[in-house]
Amino acid sequence: MTYVLVLVVLALALPWGGAAVAGRLAGVLPPRAACWALTGAAVLLAGGTVGALFGLLHVPFLASLERLPLPRVLEVWPAAVPLACAAGVALLVQLVLLARRRLLHRSLLRRAWLSAEAGTGDGDLLVIPGSEVDAFALPAYRGRRGRVVVTSGMVRSLKAGEREVLLAHERAHLAGRHHLLSAVVDLAAVVHPALRGLREALAFHTERWADEAAATAVGDRRLAAAAVARAALAGASPGRVRGYPLLSATSGPVPRRVEALLLPAPSAPRGGARRASALALAGTVVALAATALALAYGLHEYVEHAAERLTGADGGH
Repeated sequence: MTYVLVLVVLALALPWGGAAVAGRLAGVLPPRAACWALTGAAVLLAGGTVGALFGLLHVPFLASLERLPLPRVLEVWPAAVPLACAAGVALLVQLVLLARRRLLHRSLLRRAWLSAEAGTGDGDLLVIPGSEVDAFALPAYRGRRGRVVVTSGMVRSLKAGEREVLLAHERAHLAGRHHLLSAVVDLAAVVHPALRGLREALAFHTERWADEAAATAVGDRRLAAAAVARAALAGASPGRVRGYPLLSATSGPVPRRVEALLLPAPSAPRGGARRASALALAGTVVALAATALALAYGLHEYVEHAAERLTGADGGH
């Protein structure tokens, strides 16, 4: 039983290290690659957690399938049933939280589309009348394609060139399907608390991805930086909530984004030291995630092997 506990503890502890390394890796990668690295790490680490819990839950069920009497199982593994019950409760709680989170996603998206019905425009742009200063990318919903939503107040607060940057930024969110990446990481964070930090990291890097796309579209990084800063100042509101499904140019740590836009366009790590660092971090993330999954699988295999030994032992009496 000690072996089982070690496997479970390792599988549940690895996401803490994996999330920290994934955050470091994202910091040395271009925004697009950083987003995919964070999303992949979140999925793999969450999968390892679920696998470990399912392995524990599997013990009594496997014993019943092998027609092992419960007293015999408890004689060998006294903590088998309590641990299985705890794992079952944890999985049930995760399932409920995932369902609630997904329903919240759908509710927010539905409310956003209802609020955008007052808008007018052409193509993928909707302009909502009013003095409020806001702009966001509205993902596709029930057959309706994604739109860029901008209020009249935001249009008036920006210059012509800055408006082009804003629209290009929001269109980059839609084209890159950033809301799907955000939703995946948001749901993964429900599975394990260590993954919550990846949500903030992903939010920053999706904004950076859209910033770079906008700067490329207008061909002027300084103009893009000015537009992001002006839009954020004009639309600053402490009560607003951003993130999935409403991705906006005014969200995230704006000073860091502006600073990055005033620097040369990012590229893949170059030079021996930076490349080695990026490869080492990437390898560590993959290794930690793979180890979590391998531990979960190993737990399942160990339970089956132990059940076979118990079955053989009982058959020999």
